[in-house]
Amino acid sequence: MNSDIAAILVQRGEQLFRAEPKPTVFTGVSAADALLSDLAHYPHAFVLACVMDRQIKAERAWLIPYRVSEALGGFSFERLLRLSLDDIKTLLTVPEPLHRFPAEMSRNFDDAIGLIQTAYGGHAARIWSDTPSSAEVVLRFLRFRGVGPKIATMAANILAREFKIPLADYYSIDVSADVHVRRVFWRLGLTTETARPEEAVYTGRALHPAFPGLMDPPTWEVGRTWCRPQEPRCSECYMRPVCRTLNETATPFPGTTLRMQFAVAEP
Repeated sequence: MNSDIAAILVQRGEQLFRAEPKPTVFTGVSAADALLSDLAHYPHAFVLACVMDRQIKAERAWLIPYRVSEALGGFSFERLLRLSLDDIKTLLTVPEPLHRFPAEMSRNFDDAIGLIQTAYGGHAARIWSDTPSSAEVVLRFLRFRGVGPKIATMAANILAREFKIPLADYYSIDVSADVHVRRVFWRLGLTTETARPEEAVYTGRALHPAFPGLMDPPTWEVGRTWCRPQEPRCSECYMRPVCRTLNETATPFPGTTLRMQFAVAEP
């Protein structure tokens, strides 16, 4: 059964991976998403957004570079280099806090600017522009203050999947074990309900060692779209034929209404 589950997730993951590049929605604010996607001119915006993505909703975290750019009247790296830590604290707190932990994230923001300058000569794109191995990309993100394996892996996955950045391999791009991925893995029968994030990561590695993170987008898609915490839309989910929770119980989830037809998601 696990091999069947992996085959469907990998197939959908490859479909998403091969899709033509299209505007990526990070925040839902078009100007902010344009800034984050402009790796040619503002690669540091993408990196700083990754650094900010911690303990708040992702959409709010990824808005921070844009909000800072609005306050500064631009987001060139040269402009950011002129900021002191106190300047950054003010930008992240006035007129209202941009993050749940503005003091800590101000230090992370300031440290990230310094690391981009000292390690990459002020050009954040050098983190990924030399066709590095996937492990090297993850390692480079881990060196930013406050960035852990989940965010570092997510960053590498977005670069490879959304921006089609060429890497030497994809072995070290894991699934990001967020609430959606962990819930779907559990309901599919791949892990237990109380599985730690590390178990989800190694489940992905076991199922598809060459590119574990390939299963991240479809799993997240299933969790966010159909496999909701309450009243999931099982009859519309393309994982229905292999879902252990759905197929082993007569009434899998409260409020679920099953239909005879199985709707397969289109790309």
